[in-house]
Amino acid sequence: MAQPQTPSNSIFGSATPSANLLSGGGPNFTPSSATSSNNTFLMPNSPVKGRLSMDGYKPKVTRTLGQRPACLVNASVTFCGNNHIYAFGGFDQYTDEVYNHVLKLDLVTHQWSLVDNYGDIPGVRMGHTATLYQGDKLLIFGGENEHRTYLSDLIIFDLKTAHWTQPGVSGPIPKGRARHAAVLHEDKLFIVGGITGHNNYVLDDICYLDLKTFTWSRAWRFVGRFDHSAYLWGDRVWVFGGLSEEMDKIGDIWWLDLKGSPAFDSAPLFGSMDRNSTLSRMSGSPRPLSYAMAPPAAVGSSGYAANSSSAQVNPPSFQLTASPPVAPGAISSLKFVSGPNIPAQGSGTHFHVYTSGTLLDFVTPAATITPQECSLSSLELDTLRWQKLAEGRDIFKSGYRWHYCTMNEDGTKAWLLGCPTDPTATDLGPGGFEEYLSDIMEIDLRRYGLLGNNLAPEPRPESSRPSMDRMSMQTSKGLAADMAKLFNLPPEKDSGTDFTITALKDGEWDEDELMSSSMMRNNDESQETWLSPDATTSPPIHVHKLILQARWPHFARLYASQMAEFHTKKMHIPEPYTVVKAFLYYLYTDSIQPEDCGELSDVAGLLVMSNIYNIPHLRLLCVNRLSKELDVEHACIIWHCAGIANEEWLRKRAANFCLLHWGRVVRTQGFLKLPRQALVDLSQEVDMEGRVVGADELEFVGGLGGSRFGFGGATRKTSISSNQTQQLGSETDENEEMEMT
Repeated sequence: MAQPQTPSNSIFGSATPSANLLSGGGPNFTPSSATSSNNTFLMPNSPVKGRLSMDGYKPKVTRTLGQRPACLVNASVTFCGNNHIYAFGGFDQYTDEVYNHVLKLDLVTHQWSLVDNYGDIPGVRMGHTATLYQGDKLLIFGGENEHRTYLSDLIIFDLKTAHWTQPGVSGPIPKGRARHAAVLHEDKLFIVGGITGHNNYVLDDICYLDLKTFTWSRAWRFVGRFDHSAYLWGDRVWVFGGLSEEMDKIGDIWWLDLKGSPAFDSAPLFGSMDRNSTLSRMSGSPRPLSYAMAPPAAVGSSGYAANSSSAQVNPPSFQLTASPPVAPGAISSLKFVSGPNIPAQGSGTHFHVYTSGTLLDFVTPAATITPQECSLSSLELDTLRWQKLAEGRDIFKSGYRWHYCTMNEDGTKAWLLGCPTDPTATDLGPGGFEEYLSDIMEIDLRRYGLLGNNLAPEPRPESSRPSMDRMSMQTSKGLAADMAKLFNLPPEKDSGTDFTITALKDGEWDEDELMSSSMMRNNDESQETWLSPDATTSPPIHVHKLILQARWPHFARLYASQMAEFHTKKMHIPEPYTVVKAFLYYLYTDSIQPEDCGELSDVAGLLVMSNIYNIPHLRLLCVNRLSKELDVEHACIIWHCAGIANEEWLRKRAANFCLLHWGRVVRTQGFLKLPRQALVDLSQEVDMEGRVVGADELEFVGGLGGSRFGFGGATRKTSISSNQTQQLGSETDENEEMEMT
């Protein structure tokens, strides 16, 4: 489900995208720094000649063909699987005409087509939601029609047959609304917020429709929002962004706990608040509830039915006048005040989508900002920590405006739909360059280390985490869990292990060995086998040959060729012992969680091994964890291993982190172990126009919290009381301050 986003403003809570901050106690290069005991380096981001390869992945913009829709406002744009995106409803921003057309975009041929649809075709509407259900149905709820009637009807579009049905529903029908949020969870369609009434009253309620019985729950009070996004993760409903009752664009996040509240788990109760019971008593006959029976027309607040233009009497409803009770679960909120990684919602056009427990915020180009001021940021819902995944110049091509964003069910790809702003760069004719959804940009989120919904790790219990020695794998089930218990047990203990692997005896990170082994990835199979060299060999690791053959393609090829390892049942890998052990345990468990691979340096080594042996799943797990847990102690190791593994995005991210925390990074063991050439390469990460600025001057330009770039300056902390703010993380220089409600 994707909704159009009202253009919102975003001023970054950092020192402009054209500046990197690097702090540390270096030599005095400027007069102002000579009198300061806290030197800080300011290095503007300028184009670096000869370093184009560091740009890494950049999404591609594609021109669409066929019956391209107009730049519809408040339509629904939804990825529905099978490489198809469906657009429904909305109104033309130039003619104000409201539509009920169904359009389909084929992502293979990039062809738009108008879908012939049948059945109980809904009336025109805008500001509704479209939610993919069971992979082949679109659930359309609410919106407003051409008469500004706010609707509360549910219509189902079958994607296979292009047929519309309107099921009969029971329970207290919610208020008609538009520009709300809808999210699906366990056959329940949750509806959150929106606007209603002639005065555009902002709703603050939440309710759900049980899709098994088509019964509405009662409404509960939650948070007043419209044009927002909603998501269900960890038994919580999350609400972010949108506009408040005061029409302010806001960036705080709210969540409602569903777990442990019987009202959300049990079937809705019927009683005096049941609107249908009231109608039945008024009419003297029961209202049809069956899906197959003819459904009643949904009636909005102004008296017009959803599927016709005939006026109808709007019967009285307790729901329209009574204030709902507060939701039974715990309601919490968090306000993000400022920080270099926090995308303020003030300017720019924002799109919010969710994948594997992560909120993604696309700050796209708008009339008030440039691509250099845009970004892609992520908020981990488990830790409530913001990260900037990419700068705008690394994602967006200049000369385009984006109007809609949608994502696949796997959470691995997102699409932006929009049009060019330059009339000379289009084939739409004079004056038509801003009138169509003519262009689409596909973004592979896996390139930014995002696992996607299918690879998301399961929630861990709150008990103490098991150690590596215990080898307990909680995400593995059945045979995999049983085999993991036998990992690295000698055959004498009846473990069934029948193959041994050795590694480097020293478990510490060895860059020279890492570099030499990485050079072998282009060699043939015979050159990729290693025999135990000398006394530096580690103790043997006992494994099951069957697991290696099934899970490690390189081993399967080697064994099928009956190389030396086939006969000796032994193999040597010149990588650190802890890295090899974690790699083999991954083959058993599909996991590199902290309890399975505790050190980030080992995860960095696993990233190199994933590149050597071409294991995409392991590569994705490594990039995801390294990007989330990037810290001062391991930044240099991650940077160098990412370069060896050709992970340009992670390498660039780690390089920026090293420059940002240079004073502490150069004192870590990881930095001291870097080879001479790696030190030279890391120094080349500094922009060509980089210069050293003392702390006093940097305070003036905003690098230490000055107000020039919108940080808020030193007055920021005096305006926030200590009992209202909460700092997450140990890195105080990240300036990620938040207010907890």
